[in-house]
This record gives sequence, structure tokens and C-alpha cells, in this order.
Amino acid sequence: MEQHQLVKVSKRMSKVLRHDPARVGLTLDAAGWVPVERFLTAMGLDRPTLDAVVAGNDKQRFAIAVGPDGVERIRASQGHSVPIELGLTPAEPPELLFHGTAAAVLASIKATGLNRGGRHHVHLSPDTGTARRVGARRGGATVILTVLAGQMARDGHTFYRSDNGVWLTDEVPPEYLRVP
Repeated sequence: MEQHQLVKVSKRMSKVLRHDPARVGLTLDAAGWVPVERFLTAMGLDRPTLDAVVAGNDKQRFAIAVGPDGVERIRASQGHSVPIELGLTPAEPPELLFHGTAAAVLASIKATGLNRGGRHHVHLSPDTGTARRVGARRGGATVILTVLAGQMARDGHTFYRSDNGVWLTDEVPPEYLRVP
């Protein structure tokens, strides 16, 4: 399967596993998992395509694991708007984290900070390259914000690190942002 087709499948998978499992007749468990076989049937995918999408996703958006019952499951690593519990434990962040965004929303971010919107958390990147890729997906000019994560943590804000290296927090107030 060509790369652009894999990207299209990845976007469909993200939509279902993060936001709308009912769209294809699926129900996620409390931690966001669904059996792989059920997922393949609901999505109309074959296993080689699923494996290619999971392995080829540069952001490692999906996780596959065998549950305690021996059944192989899949879930999105983070970014859900449906209620789930990822089982994340608080982690000490590095001093600086980064967030890529569209220049068009910069005035709003300066005023209110970074908010999770309909998701469970604000997503932050450990490096500027990843932040730039994330911010560029919306098109237009991309701005990389520096987040004073170490100071936020010392001031009582909680951070989590997902399995794929994305840093998560409930919000980033404007005083902890440095805008170029």
C-alpha cells in the first residue's frame, strides 16, 4: 500500500479510536482498548495494513498489546475526546517542552494559554522538530511555543508522559509560555 493511502487509513483509525468508535459499531473499554480482530472487521482492514499503519506512524499514535485474557487489543496512545482512562502516572517533565501551532491562533493562546479543548490533555513535544511537524499539519505558518514545564511542575501542575513520548498536562497558562 502506498504511503498516502496508509496516511489516509491512519487518519480514519485515529478518528475511530480517539473520537467516534460508535461510527463503526465499536465500544472501547475503560482504558480505550478494543480487540484487534473486532477492530479489523469494523474498519474493513486486513492485518498487514493495520501493522503497516502502526509501524509506520512517526508519532506512534497507536498501541497494540495483549490483554490479561490473552486477547490482542489496539488503542490510540492519547488525544481522545471520548471518556477513557489511559492509566498514566505523573512524571517529572524536562525544564522545557514545545508546542507547535498555527500562527493564526497565536493571539488567543497569548491571552488564555494552551487549553485541552475537547481532548483529555494538552499535548507537548520534547523537541522543536516534533512540535514543528505537529503544528504544520493544520497548514499555514507554524509557530513553535516554548513551555516552561519545569517551572509549571514546581508550581504544582501535573505532567504525564505517554508511551509514545508525548507530554500531557491539563493546561498551560500563558505565564508559562514563551512565544517567539
